[in-house]
Amino acid sequence: MRIVDLIEKKKQGKEHTKEEIEFLINSLMDGTAPDYQISAWLMAVYFNGLTEDETAILTEAMINSGEVIDFGNLTDSIVDKHSTGGVGDKVTITLIPLLAAAGVPVAKLSGKGLGHTGGTIDKLESIPGFNTKLSVSDLIAQVKKINVAIGAQTQNLTPADGKLYALRDVTATVDSMPLIASSVVSKKIASGAKNIILDVKYGSGAFMKTPEDAIQLSKLMVNIGKILNKSIIAVITSMEEPLGRAVGNSLEIIESIEFLKGNITKGDVAELTYSFAAIALMAVGMYDNEEDAIEYLTEVVKSGKALEKFKELIIAQGGDADIIENYDKFDLPEYKIECESKKSGYVQNIDAYKIAYACKILGAGRDKKTDPIDYSVGIYLNKKSGEEVNKGDVLYTIYSNDPEKTKIAQKYCDEAFSINDNKPSHNSMIYKIIRADED
Repeated sequence: MRIVDLIEKKKQGKEHTKEEIEFLINSLMDGTAPDYQISAWLMAVYFNGLTEDETAILTEAMINSGEVIDFGNLTDSIVDKHSTGGVGDKVTITLIPLLAAAGVPVAKLSGKGLGHTGGTIDKLESIPGFNTKLSVSDLIAQVKKINVAIGAQTQNLTPADGKLYALRDVTATVDSMPLIASSVVSKKIASGAKNIILDVKYGSGAFMKTPEDAIQLSKLMVNIGKILNKSIIAVITSMEEPLGRAVGNSLEIIESIEFLKGNITKGDVAELTYSFAAIALMAVGMYDNEEDAIEYLTEVVKSGKALEKFKELIIAQGGDADIIENYDKFDLPEYKIECESKKSGYVQNIDAYKIAYACKILGAGRDKKTDPIDYSVGIYLNKKSGEEVNKGDVLYTIYSNDPEKTKIAQKYCDEAFSINDNKPSHNSMIYKIIRADED
């Protein structure tokens, strides 16, 4: 078998066998296939695609290229939630302590932010002392001890995915549906959870720009899970505007804490957190309907158990839990600039991409994974879509350490807000839920 023959086969749009895909991944891992050949195969896949079966075989081959986490008798009840990336998306941070406090074990491996989307690991590392570099054995032990752990992705899991992604990144083949699906699902399955919930976002602040693309990707990932005997539920959600009011690392942790304290009961963060938590409780058999599950979860927050679990998580991973009561413990920015609305009316929309780009200019984001970031900077949205605003009201607040960067960020933020006379209708954050065997 030769790699050049596999390139030729896929160039002609033909379907690979299991042995051919396994040979390709093994050749990638042992170095016998040069980068230029793998890159040529990726481009052939980009133009001619992979069938559902081919994508499942590729996913399994990438899982088998490295270590797979084994939680033993906890495996069937472990839940993992993954987002395809958005702006101001702190739902993982609000969700995992809530689920753990509700009795559902949660093991979460996350990444750093790249491009315009924020990374859960960056947000958690804004907590002084918080350690995200957990070994696999530490992750397992912590879940067994306190029901929850969250760490940075390790190179031991799906190393083939890391090698493929590096080549996709430099060959303009990142946005291939089967390659995206195999990358996401392989990492989630290797992370040890049997119950996987995927938050697939669409809109200006997401990689998928339309709900139709999000549906196509979701169905593919759910069906791969079914083929590989894993329960995957895909929830398609809107990312037309930032999620919540805070965008920026420490600002988003503060907003998450406010939710866990019971101070945020309405709005998009509360809606998505409770919806995802209810889906998880139903997936593991604790409840059979969303209404009862949400009623229980609301009580878990009101009782203080979710906040206490977050405190327990911070302490377990070496962080300073005093930040829960004293936000001054975070790194603080030098400047706080309140920016006023230039007109009256209702906020119609807030362009997620422009807000994210403004945050990146301030220093909250990175272009390369090795770039440093500023945990203290960010943007707080004093007004959100549907809310009335008068001329002169504070529309948003910029937290910054650089006056020149502030001016540029303000320009993008001003452009992001759309205000007119009519109050917009409220649409649910959840567009569609995709489960196996459902249309």
